[in-house]
Amino acid sequence: MSSNLTEKVQQTQQHFEELMAFVTTEAAQQTTAYQVEQALFKQLLGLGSQLLGVFFAMRAEQSAASAPTDEAGSVLPLHSYKAPRYVSIFGEVTIKRPYFYRRGQALLPLDGALSLPEHGYSDLVRETVEVLSISRSYAESASLMARFFGLSLSTRSLAQMVEEDADEVRHYYEEKAPPAPEEEAAILVAQADGKGVPMVYASASAKAVRLGKGQKRKKKKEALVTGLYTTVPRVRTPEAVVASFLAGEPSQRCPPEQPPRPEQQQAARPQHKQLWATLEGKERAFTRLRAQVERRDGPHVRARVALCDGCEALQRHFQESLPCFRLVLDFVPVTQYLWKAANVLFGEQDPQRLRWVQEQALALLSGQRPVLVETLRQQSEALPGQQASAAKVLGQVAGYYERNAAYMHYDQYLARGWPIASGVIEGACRHLVKDRCEGSGMRWTPSGAEPVLALRSVYENGDWDGYHARRRRQRQARLYQLPFPGDRLPEEQALSMAA
Repeated sequence: MSSNLTEKVQQTQQHFEELMAFVTTEAAQQTTAYQVEQALFKQLLGLGSQLLGVFFAMRAEQSAASAPTDEAGSVLPLHSYKAPRYVSIFGEVTIKRPYFYRRGQALLPLDGALSLPEHGYSDLVRETVEVLSISRSYAESASLMARFFGLSLSTRSLAQMVEEDADEVRHYYEEKAPPAPEEEAAILVAQADGKGVPMVYASASAKAVRLGKGQKRKKKKEALVTGLYTTVPRVRTPEAVVASFLAGEPSQRCPPEQPPRPEQQQAARPQHKQLWATLEGKERAFTRLRAQVERRDGPHVRARVALCDGCEALQRHFQESLPCFRLVLDFVPVTQYLWKAANVLFGEQDPQRLRWVQEQALALLSGQRPVLVETLRQQSEALPGQQASAAKVLGQVAGYYERNAAYMHYDQYLARGWPIASGVIEGACRHLVKDRCEGSGMRWTPSGAEPVLALRSVYENGDWDGYHARRRRQRQARLYQLPFPGDRLPEEQALSMAA
């Protein structure tokens, strides 16, 4: 051990002893828990920085002592030491890497051995920054990193980290093995919906001082959200569905069935749910969805269901991309159209509305859609001329049900235990896109929003650790310029052994 390394070890040991003295002195016993914890956290960051420095110094000595050889077997001489900027979660740490050089050949073997990042920030810093940045604004994320870790990061550097580390998301999912068939349920369900993302103005002149009639301040681009999962059949009656969707006052509720047992509820939840959000358009989104379906489909799948609302473009893409799937109209917008009709028939404050909506929903779920459509048409025609707007609404509701008649055989769907509501994708549009992209004053470019949506999808799918482990392996393989043996990095193997 060199004198420099010995000195580093001694300084680190002295720092630890000072920390122990701090918590055991009489003065410390007179302070509050908050004061001690706050001071300790700051000091422990400093201790971590020193310990990391000792680790790097030891690895540098080992690397310098074992000179690499070229293809001919000749030893490359040690030329000098390179000290790049390395910002760890504990602060900036110096790494003096031995640099071996001969004309035409140069090696930094420690880069590959340690899997050092190319741009100065440690992988732990990057992953911490990204977890924050995909859930809150870059400015707030930078503020939190400064507050808790004392790291001064610009919003530009945060955005750059997110953009760089989202670059391999598509490849990760192309390589990731699908769930084992025995872990899947019998119904394969695909869903899709869109959610607007506010975009920056194309030019300064596009931002008018005063908006014209019908103009909106925000210009949005649609993020297409897709979902794929399996679920077990869950046979229900129309009465049970109405009781679930349209619960009102106890006297107005339809009688529900016996509620499912907890183990039945658990089994009915989506299995191996995979979400994806992109601004690259419906074609790209459905191409990816089709590829995921092909990987997960098989003899274990007994039914294939595609759920979406009445958007004709989405319905067309489902039919073209997934022709083996049975398209089902989401029942949530179906009930919303019933409320529109009830409002013009009874008024928004009339207590009869709920009972009427329940009755019509029950009729739709029981296969009586044609009867309801005919009734709505007759009611529309019977309204006097001064109620033309109300007649128009009833006509629109009837038209919606007629246009989507092929996807509204709810009595058959319920008897087969199929899902009829796209709650998975509705929730995803909210927490995957809206919660991050529609904050106060937020505007995006496609190149800025797409990486955030990609990493949010990875996080929501529970693939965060797996994705970043793959990213580190890929980088280490590039640094070594050869495939890395084994499935895990050296530090992961060490941690596994220690555990």
